[in-house]
Order: sequence, then structure tokens, then C-alpha cells
Amino acid sequence: MATSTMRVAAGVLLVVSALATLARAEDPYLFFEWKVTYGTRSLLGVPQKVILINGEFPGPRINCSSNNNIVVNVFNQLDHPLLFTWNGMQHRKNSWMDGMPGTQCPIAPNTNFTYKWQPKDQIGSFFYFPSIGMQRAAGGYGAISVVSRLLIPVPFDQPPPESDHAVLIGDWYTKDHEVLARQLDAGKSVGRPAGVLINGKGGKDLEAAAPMLTFEAGKTYRLRVCNTGIKASLNFRIQGHDMKLVELEGSHTLQDVYDSLDVHVGHCLSVLVDADQAPGDYYMVASTRFIHDAKSASAVIRYAGSSGAPPAPNMTEPPAGWAWSINQARSFRWNLTASAARPNPQGSYHYGQINITRTIKVMVSRGHIDGKLRYGFNGISHRDTETPLKLAEYFNVTDGVFSYNQMGDVPPAVNGPLHVIPNVITAEFRTFIEIVFENPEKSIDSLHLDGYAFFGVGMGPGTWSPEMRKTYNLLDTVSRHTIQVYPRSWTAIMLTFDNAGSSSTSASSRRRGRCATSTTCPTTPSAAARSWGCRCRHPTPPRAKDDEGAVFTSCSDHPV
Repeated sequence: MATSTMRVAAGVLLVVSALATLARAEDPYLFFEWKVTYGTRSLLGVPQKVILINGEFPGPRINCSSNNNIVVNVFNQLDHPLLFTWNGMQHRKNSWMDGMPGTQCPIAPNTNFTYKWQPKDQIGSFFYFPSIGMQRAAGGYGAISVVSRLLIPVPFDQPPPESDHAVLIGDWYTKDHEVLARQLDAGKSVGRPAGVLINGKGGKDLEAAAPMLTFEAGKTYRLRVCNTGIKASLNFRIQGHDMKLVELEGSHTLQDVYDSLDVHVGHCLSVLVDADQAPGDYYMVASTRFIHDAKSASAVIRYAGSSGAPPAPNMTEPPAGWAWSINQARSFRWNLTASAARPNPQGSYHYGQINITRTIKVMVSRGHIDGKLRYGFNGISHRDTETPLKLAEYFNVTDGVFSYNQMGDVPPAVNGPLHVIPNVITAEFRTFIEIVFENPEKSIDSLHLDGYAFFGVGMGPGTWSPEMRKTYNLLDTVSRHTIQVYPRSWTAIMLTFDNAGSSSTSASSRRRGRCATSTTCPTTPSAAARSWGCRCRHPTPPRAKDDEGAVFTSCSDHPV
């Protein structure tokens, strides 16, 4: 009897030991090595300098699962500094890896840097791109696809990997990215794009080109569509095929069906497409929205076994005007019963029942500085600092680098001159904040918040007032990281500032140039460095000290 009891006890100990080992096991690691170079490509019929990753444009797709550890060793073989940012990745407790000028020094030419990050509790469709010097206009971007962990239910039949495709659409300029950067620095606009690309192709001479995608009749395909451009909103559609929206910027959505979708700068979404048409060739189209000189790109989807005859010329155009686009944006809804990266339903987070502790109203400002047109937020046109903001805070050397809270929570009563200074505001850790963006301009803006997901609770024409809160969707608006603000309109978002560290709110439309606000979230402004030090996965910034322990206080001391 005693022997039997001992065996049972030993068995229990083995099981407990195995469970403890599993609990301690790290999530899998995925390793990538990128060589970033220039190459000459004629994407719109004009030879130009393009940023390639391992000789490819677009760059390699990162396929991973929630919580995987991603390690990307970047070798910068350009003749300019380089940074990569991972659009939509929240970098929980790890904002050193955000890849924006406020969080790290650029990678100097002919050096390398290893990014280490994790899509912690995230799923969905994202992309990466170079974040400084208008390099995004020269390429260097690629897709990121994050699938759910095993045993986490997905609210649709997930197509197999060979039926899961990234579709990167974006405007494209034939001017060199350095020329575009000089135009912005001179206070000029980058102008209208020369064309549109789909997965790096301009859609010219389609009869001679190979099909971009091949469908097999009866199968379902997942297309992850991202607008990787710098200025233009685009409409995406597939000839003769409906698209079922299933995911938007890391959230599962109600599965409504659309014949075309507006995709704004920085936005990503996933659709399911049934191959339910007669075998043949069909156009996949991305076209600019809301500009007079419309541009478009087309690619061919070919059914397996078809003759390859050219697609029929009839192609439905999207409805014109802002109203249709706004109504479509309002139709996107959170799937409250679906799980995302965690087993619990998305709707278990009742954002509409949380008290707002602070409202920040942000208005786009414009003005001339030294004869150059500049844009800003609430009268502040952000200026990047030589010392990254996060580095300055961590080592308590902010004096002489920047001052906190130069931008107020409401726009100035009088539209005065712009001030070009680092624009850094603070927010109490874990407070629930409402941010209202107003766009008095004639063109659309896309606004992105690094390090967070927020709820886009409302949008509408005109100016915002507290009465507009009655129109908010406080039940099932989508949790996301980028949202558009239509011309002469407002957009309101809500979020919890629960990711200690530094993040940035930026106007993705680079025609405005340097129109950005860096936002830090320490528990108190004076405790910024200490709160970051205890909450970051990497307690000190990579390469923040030399071999003898001396602290680098600027990127010129030692670029990454």
C-alpha cells in the first residue's frame, strides 16, 4: 500500500514538475537577418533608387504567432542612417525597440543593430517601414502577420498558409526620397503621387505580366491589405468578388461583406475572399481617393486552369465623396464574442463604462516659420532632438533637451504663431483618456499612436463639442492603432495609458512634415526615468553606454 502511495505521489510530482517547466518555458524565437541596400528599379517606368531588404522589395514578410520573440539583425548598407518601426506593435515594457527617433538612435551606415520585440497578446495584420528621412517613400517596407496561438479560437475558418496573402498597397513617387525630404524641409508639399503600387508593382502591361495571385475554384483566401503609402487614401476592390471583413488592425470584427474598402494611410485589414466565380482572370485594384488627378494600380488574380484571357473591362468604381467613406468607417464593428490573442472574448473589456479622467483636444495648426510652411498640433510643431527623448529621460538629462507639457490640452484660443520645439506631454499611468482630433484642412489625415490600441468612438463633420459624446459608440467600436480624420471634421478616441514608456502620435500624411507629438506616460513627470527603469524588459537602452560604462547623451556620440 505504501509503495502504491509513493508511486502515485511520484506521478503527481512528475506532473507538477512538467507543468512548472512548461510555465517557465519561453515563447519560441524567430531569427531574421536583413541586409538593407539601395537598388535601381523601374516601378512606374522610371528608373529610381529603391530601398531593398535582402535584395527584395517589398521586404520579407514576418510570419509569427502571438508572443513569439522576434529577433531582427539589421545591417545598414545604405549611405544614410536608418531606423525601422513596426507599425501597430505595442512593445509592452519594451519601447526601446519602437524604432522612432524619440526612442532610439538611428543605425549608422555600415553598422548593424538587432531589434528584439514580441507581439505580446496581439494578433492581426501589420507592416514595418523605415521611419526617418522620408525613406518610406523609397520602399524598405514589408508585411507582418501575427496568428493566434494554438487552442485560441478564431471566429472564422482560417485558410491554410498558402492561401494567406499580404497585399501592400500605397501611393508612390518617382522623385528620390532625398528630394522629397528637402522639399519638406524647405516648407513645400511633396505634391501628388506619380502612381500607386500593389506589392511593389505599378500594374503596367498586365497582359505580359504574370498573375499576382492564383485562386483555386471553391477555396477561400485571406488577403491582409495594408496602405503603406505616405499620403493618399486608397480604395481596394476585386473584380466580381465580395470581401468579408474579419480583422482590422489586430481586432476581430463583425463579418460584414463589402464590394470595396477604403484603406487609409497606415491602416491594415483582413478580408476573406471566396473563389466562387467562373474560371478566368480578374482585376485587383487600388485607386486613390479624394484627389482630382486619380491614380490606380491593377494586378491580376487568375483561377487555376483558366486560359489566361484578359479580364473583362467592366470594373465598378467606388462611390465618390466623403460621406460614403465616413459611413463605411462607422460600419466597422468589434466582434464582442470572439477571442483575439487571449481566450477571453474581446467584449469582456467594457471601455464604454470607464470614467474619462482627462480630455485632450488636438487641432492641426499651420503657419510660416522663416518663410516656410509648417504644420503642428495646438500651435506646436514638433522638432526631433539629437538625444532621443527616452534616453534623455532615462538618464535624467532632460534639461537643455526638452521641457514637458508645452502643448496644452486645448488648442489656443487665438491662432497665433507656431513654435518649433520638442512636443512632449505627460499622462498619468493607467488613466483613461479621451483625445479629440480636429482637422480644419481640406485634405484627410491619418493619425497613428505608437505603443497602444485605442477605441475610435466617434467621427463627424465640423468642430467637436462635448455634446458630440452623445453620438459615441460606447459598445463595439474597433480597438485599433490608426484612424483617419476627414477634412474639416473631428475624430474622437479613448484609451488607457497603460504602457509605461515613450510613444508618439503622428500625422502619417507626410505632406505636413514634422507634424507630430511625442507622448510619454510616466506615473509622474519627475519619476519618468525610474518608472521606465523598473517596467522595461530591457532595463537600460541597448548601447546606451560605451565599453568603459560612460553614458552616451546624444546620437552623435555613438549612433546605434
